[in-house]
Amino acid sequence: MAAITAALIKQVREETGAGMMDVKKALTEAEGDVARAKEIIRAKGIQAAGKREGRKAQEGTIASTVVESANGQTGYAVELNSETDFVANGQDFIAMVQEILDQAVENRCMTLDEVKTLKLANGDDAVTAVQQRSGITGEKMEIDGYNFLEGDNLYVYDHMNRHMLATIVRLSESNEDAGHKVAMQVAAMKPIALDEASVPQSVKDEELKVAIEKTKEEQVEKAVVNAIKKAGVNPNLVDSEDHIESNIKKGWLTPEDAEKAREIRAKVGAEKAANLPEQMVQNIAKGRLNKFFKESCLVDQEFQFGDGDKLNVAQWLQAQSKTLAVCDYRRYSLSAE
Repeated sequence: MAAITAALIKQVREETGAGMMDVKKALTEAEGDVARAKEIIRAKGIQAAGKREGRKAQEGTIASTVVESANGQTGYAVELNSETDFVANGQDFIAMVQEILDQAVENRCMTLDEVKTLKLANGDDAVTAVQQRSGITGEKMEIDGYNFLEGDNLYVYDHMNRHMLATIVRLSESNEDAGHKVAMQVAAMKPIALDEASVPQSVKDEELKVAIEKTKEEQVEKAVVNAIKKAGVNPNLVDSEDHIESNIKKGWLTPEDAEKAREIRAKVGAEKAANLPEQMVQNIAKGRLNKFFKESCLVDQEFQFGDGDKLNVAQWLQAQSKTLAVCDYRRYSLSAE
């Protein structure tokens, strides 16, 4: 059995990142054999990671970069999650994310599954290396996301340099200032699509359906409120059963007026719902849908980083150059949004 010295413990700690007591136990079990001790640490790390499978890893780090190649530029973003920001801010954790990103770039990965199978410096694939680190930290860790964007004139933005929100923007021509500002726009305003044409039809259909229902509800409620007012009852006192009961108890509403309001709501509401002009409903709903596009599509959003003028993103870019436009973008955040 080889002697388990302080130098040997230090060596294995540096090579595995495991805690001193874990290293000492592994070396003792391996009778001083470094290779066996490292395998024991690795195996225990993976086993411990499995026990944490049901826990949530909502903190972490997003590493992003843009690289040049013979085929042009490519922007990459990799997300590695942990349970706490204490672990996520650790040097070893950040180094692991960076190594995974570097390997993704070198291998020009196209999918998250490809990233997970990357071989890292220690010989393990990325998933196994993360599981081993999870066993060492005592927290659930997982590679939870990967994104890339190809093309020229790419700009990356790391929000507040905190590695929690990254965006990549592709412009039609080179413009460092515009690229940076549009990337900040993507971070701040959370667009769901580049433009109206890019919004999935299923989303458009659902938004129109919601807009129609909301329009009908508002038109019916407007008719009910007007009828209650004409009956001499304050509509604010009878807008719900809870309010009605509460206002009766407070003496602000008589039981007779409450019953009158209930009857009006039932009768007028049913009559109005049955006789809503379909074209009017459709026009109002389409107006709501257009507002949704304006708020949710990047090129149509009001630009937040201009000089106070009320231009949308597309208009602001054209004010910088007639041929300047945003062609594509990616947004990646640790937060569920």
